[in-house]
Formats: sequence, C-alpha cells, structure tokens
Amino acid sequence: MQYLIAFLVGGTICALAQLVLDHTKLAPPHVLVGLTVLGAILSGFGIYEPFVKFAGAGALIPVCGFGNAIATGMLQEVKRLGWEGLFTGAFEITGLGVTAAVVFGSVIALVSKPKD
Repeated sequence: MQYLIAFLVGGTICALAQLVLDHTKLAPPHVLVGLTVLGAILSGFGIYEPFVKFAGAGALIPVCGFGNAIATGMLQEVKRLGWEGLFTGAFEITGLGVTAAVVFGSVIALVSKPKD
C-alpha cells in the first residue's frame, strides 16, 4: 500500500507541475525553483514532515523534497549552532546529493557525444 500511496502522491505533484507548465508562461526552471521554495516553506511551517510520513518517497523524490531537505538541515543547524546554522545547514544534509549530481553530470558530459 505504501508504494501505491507514494506513486499517487508523487504523480500528483508532477501532474500539477505539468499543468502549471502547460497553462502559464512560466519556464521549467521557474517551476522547479517554485516547487523547491514551496517545499522549503512548507517544511519551515512544519507541514511537510507529516506529508513525508504519509507519502514517503512520493513526497521526497520530487524537487519539493529537495526544498524540504534544505530547510530541515537549516533548522537543525540553527538549533545546534545558532544563526550560523543558516549558512551551514543547507549543505549538511544536501551536500552529498549535490556533489553526486555535479560529479555524475560531469562524467556523462565527458563521455557523451553532443547533438549538432
């Protein structure tokens, strides 16, 4: 049942993002940034965490889950370090994922042949 819930929630998030793309003049980067910011805001207000407990990967995998990870890391580091945590917390949780994306993206760019 958890797989079905994750599939439905993740699919709904992606379908809503596609509807925004189809019915507005927003570019895909604008929608991605909007979803990331929305995830961070909902996490800051404590709304996203119960949503993650309900939906699991369906709420973590879309890009709004990345905003949640950034905000969660910042909030944890603010509690631990004070205001300095605002600057270090985002990298504490998301650093590995961002590093992997840069490294693997660079490797793929080196070995693939670009289209003309």
